[in-house]
Amino acid sequence: MATRRRGRVLVWSLAVVLLVGAGLGGVAVWQNTYALREERITVRHDGRSLDGVLARPESGDGPFGLVVFVHGDGPIDATHDTFYRPLWESFAKAGYASLSLSKPGIGASEGNWLDQSMDDRAGETLAAITWARARPDIDARRIGLWGASQAGWVLPKVAARDRAVRFVIAVSPAVDWQQQGRYNLLAGLRENGATEDEKHAALRRREANLRLLRQGATFEEYRTAVGDTDGMTAERWRFIAKNYRSNASDDLRAMRGTRTLLVLAGHDVNVDVADTEAVYRRILPPASLTVRHYPDATHSLVDHAVENSEPRLALTAVFAPRRLYAPGFLADQRRFVEQITDRKATD
Repeated sequence: MATRRRGRVLVWSLAVVLLVGAGLGGVAVWQNTYALREERITVRHDGRSLDGVLARPESGDGPFGLVVFVHGDGPIDATHDTFYRPLWESFAKAGYASLSLSKPGIGASEGNWLDQSMDDRAGETLAAITWARARPDIDARRIGLWGASQAGWVLPKVAARDRAVRFVIAVSPAVDWQQQGRYNLLAGLRENGATEDEKHAALRRREANLRLLRQGATFEEYRTAVGDTDGMTAERWRFIAKNYRSNASDDLRAMRGTRTLLVLAGHDVNVDVADTEAVYRRILPPASLTVRHYPDATHSLVDHAVENSEPRLALTAVFAPRRLYAPGFLADQRRFVEQITDRKATD
């Protein structure tokens, strides 16, 4: 009798687990379903095909405004591993489509993103804009840019070269590549509780690397000089050599008047947000610049408490992906593009 009862308990327990699992699976599917129509597209640039996604509002024929996405550092695909979709949905609610390309060498995109300079990345973005303007479902008068982190060196270039770009949304951008690298190094050391001796050693190594870059050293010369490359690869060294002099100041001056939303996080260990804000405010006219601070956000605009708990981060990504972002961020993105009118901000 006891054995039979235990068997029934096990059967019912298994049934409950399966039902709960099915229910949670349904919640995950529902939470990861967005009010969008996604279309796989291809943009040709510099003799190569770039794979991408055009995400339009759920209904209507347009023409829709358009937000062209510019990625940060790293091997990023068109959806940024689905991280962009809550943003695309927010823009769709404001009547905007979103366009995002996989970096060269990622997904079906041809090439290698580590071969690119920031000028190359700007050219790629301009090609995406040209492609979009030829579509009847896109309003060519309402095309703007969204970009994060490393995109801070790309967005101003594009807006300066194409004065028809209506707006720029710059999320956690830096201005000077070398200043940003020093800040990031020291912030990381502080977070890890490094000693003063460890900080000085890290700064000496950094200065040695910069001297090698200024001398035009090859990766082999760099490796011989430093010994332990600390994960640096030949491709990454060449990428840094192409870009370490990047500074957005001149391009910001050239794009003056373009409506700009500067988004800054309170827990950013990658970028000195005070320096970024000071430069943007010094260069851009007050009438064209809006600054939004998110005190509880990290560099990626993910809520700090969520990002610093791996279990919470994983569960949120699966069951509530829109809540990955800091409170208010998605709504503020939507409101900004809703306010874009036919009149361009002026000096």
